[in-house]
Amino acid sequence: MNAPTPDPRASRDPRASRDSGARPDSGARPDSGARPDPGTPWYPGTGTPRRAPSLTRPDGTPVRVLVVDDDPDLAEVLSGALRYEGWEVRTACDGASAAAAARELLPDAVVLDVMLPDTDGFAVLRDLHTVLPGVCVLFLTARDAVEDRIAGITAGGDDYVTKPFSLEEVVARLRGLLRRAGMARRVDEGPRLVVGDLSMDEEAREVTRGGDLIELSPTEFELLRFLMRNPRRVLSKAQILDRVWSYDFGGQAHVVELYISYLRKKVDAGREPMIHTVRGAGYVIKPAAAR
Repeated sequence: MNAPTPDPRASRDPRASRDSGARPDSGARPDSGARPDPGTPWYPGTGTPRRAPSLTRPDGTPVRVLVVDDDPDLAEVLSGALRYEGWEVRTACDGASAAAAARELLPDAVVLDVMLPDTDGFAVLRDLHTVLPGVCVLFLTARDAVEDRIAGITAGGDDYVTKPFSLEEVVARLRGLLRRAGMARRVDEGPRLVVGDLSMDEEAREVTRGGDLIELSPTEFELLRFLMRNPRRVLSKAQILDRVWSYDFGGQAHVVELYISYLRKKVDAGREPMIHTVRGAGYVIKPAAAR
């Protein structure tokens, strides 16, 4: 009788990786407390369980995250942990597929490995910023030297995690990045949009900045709401016309320009500007730069 063939994965160190050591334990669960039913498969594609999201985009839809790593096991574990949060997740294995996925998904955050087969994470980040200038980026790398951390932040990354890491740490850092950028809110916060010190109560139809009430006309309110539901995203005049005025773009750009000027006089007057023009592309709202 032939002896069963041993599973080559059984003796492999689960933290071993292609780049100096390190990936999280592929058997780890995304939370450190209560776990999903042990009988329920956890990995993506086999019935990944979800819990009610504690964090959503400002418009109430799931947070969107792109995971870029050429290690399929690591990408699977990370995407599973993020899906468990109730977020929408897409994965990419190299720079080219990351660019394509970003254009399709329009992610709020990207978990980006520095070492990729066709390029490096810094080059990918530069490409991402041409499409999504305000996207939050969390770099992953096995390099923990100070100069490597500085390179990641200098390139435009928002945070930096070295391998090995815990899934809980990655999720917690993403939550913090998204909330600080005004790109997500807690579910229990109610129907309120917040970007920097600008706040909108959608039910009460009240807008404040720095605690000061701002009076808006119905059209100004709808325009500001559309901008605030898409913080750090460049919105074209055609998109704004279609969403706020509900008709197709057809030479009415002056309407958008006029109402943007009205909003600026009320939202930005005497303060650091939040509403910006991106020449040839449209308009974007983002937290005011610190003085």
